[in-house]
Amino acid sequence: MVTTIRLEGAEFRAYHGCYDLEKKVGNRFVVDVCVEAEIGDAAERDDVTSTVNYLEIYSIVEQEMQHVSNIIENVALRIADRVKASWSGVLRVEVTVAKLAPPLGGKVGRVSSTVVR
Repeated sequence: MVTTIRLEGAEFRAYHGCYDLEKKVGNRFVVDVCVEAEIGDAAERDDVTSTVNYLEIYSIVEQEMQHVSNIIENVALRIADRVKASWSGVLRVEVTVAKLAPPLGGKVGRVSSTVVR
């Protein structure tokens, strides 16, 4: 059986950005992760050990958000690669990292980048 597992709206304070001020002051970020995985009969057996665990996905995201990057594409790529490597049944991972209220000189709600593996 193929299932889709989503982690949506995970919020973090982090220090990603090209500018020194962003790395010093930080910003708010929101991360969404969508995983398509072959989980066999885990749903029928009600067995969390045979499926993709969203608590572990959150832990991966939290860890990667702590590693400062110049661009959010790099953050999204690192998250996607770790999630894909963590479970053998993962078929597809989509990760979106959004920076809220980016310092662009005008009012902008967010900028985001999505990586698909």
